Amino acid sequence: MTAPQSWSAHVDAKLRQDWHEMAHAGDARWEEAMAVARRVRDAHWGNRVTYSRKVFVPLTNLCRDRCGYCTFAKQPGEPGAGYLTPGQVMDIVQRGEQLGCKEALFSLGEKPELRYPEARAMLAQLGFETTTDYVVAMCERVLRHSTLIPHVNAGTLTPDELRRIKAVSGSVGLMLESVSRRLVQLGGAHHACPDKVPLQRLRTLQAAGELSMPTTSGILIGIGETWNERIDSLLALASLHRAHGHLQEVIVQNFRAKPGTPMAQHAEPGMQDMLRTLTAARLILPPEVSLQAPPNLSEDFKRYLDAGINDWGGVSPLTADHINPECAWPAIDRLAEETRKRELFLAERLTVYPAYQRAGSRFLSPVPFAAVAGHAREDGLARRQMHHLTAQPCALEA
Repeated sequence: MTAPQSWSAHVDAKLRQDWHEMAHAGDARWEEAMAVARRVRDAHWGNRVTYSRKVFVPLTNLCRDRCGYCTFAKQPGEPGAGYLTPGQVMDIVQRGEQLGCKEALFSLGEKPELRYPEARAMLAQLGFETTTDYVVAMCERVLRHSTLIPHVNAGTLTPDELRRIKAVSGSVGLMLESVSRRLVQLGGAHHACPDKVPLQRLRTLQAAGELSMPTTSGILIGIGETWNERIDSLLALASLHRAHGHLQEVIVQNFRAKPGTPMAQHAEPGMQDMLRTLTAARLILPPEVSLQAPPNLSEDFKRYLDAGINDWGGVSPLTADHINPECAWPAIDRLAEETRKRELFLAERLTVYPAYQRAGSRFLSPVPFAAVAGHAREDGLARRQMHHLTAQPCALEA
């Protein structure tokens, strides 16, 4: 793979300048922009807002990075630190399957064996050399012994690692978070995080595009980046998608301060900040890229719909959001109700969006493709729509 070219070389300079200047725009101009964002959403996505019914599989909470806001990662010796066993993985998967889930989201720390000898020893005891080897094996097991479709968030990966993951998963995820190189400097949110260097994230996202992998990415706002850096991050994602067509969804996620972290006293972004960033995302990204915001990170999440989102992301009837465990998922019936208040309707999708299903073998390997086809109806959404977080099917609302 060639090194990623400067994304700015492919961005219209005036577009970039215009969005940088929106930092100083008044309320009236932002209201107008939000209205345009909604029209763009409606024109491409219609009146459906989607979500994915999934279980979260925290394969390992060991990580060689130490982000300033993270409570997911643990160090060897801390209570609960380590890897799930194959039995624990399949227990989560099988219970999720009973509750109508279609997706198994593997979330894990990045390459802990490169930092901790204890991680290497744990992997050896499980019969593996690397964390990537283990996640590939667990995805194979999920596909063989359940109907769930793996989605893998394994951090920065090489092209060879991505090829192996593509063979056993429907999609892959990697949050860009930010293109700001300031954040990896001393005192920044990503200091001492080798895998959060923007170039490394962009290389992995580019490799996923070159391999035609349905990919989720996104930005994390409120971690010390400027408005201009936030816009530049969205422009970078738009540029990657225009080159490869692989970003099926982009997340705008708001930072939440957590006790016990270096950023425990750091200010959280407010609703206005989220709405303006979502509006910018909807208007910067190509319209076919799904725009998502997590509904469990704000009590007033319904307002995100006013800024043009078309997806709520993953919601689990079984497992917590392991990245933000203090924030419970809203019930599906509440999501449906709040969505309906905006004259939109909730629908359950799969981990692979319909457009990527239709592209067939270009984006999906044979075994994951068969698993997706087993759940998909003619339009690519979930054949069995679930109304509540209990396993009760319902008809899709138009």
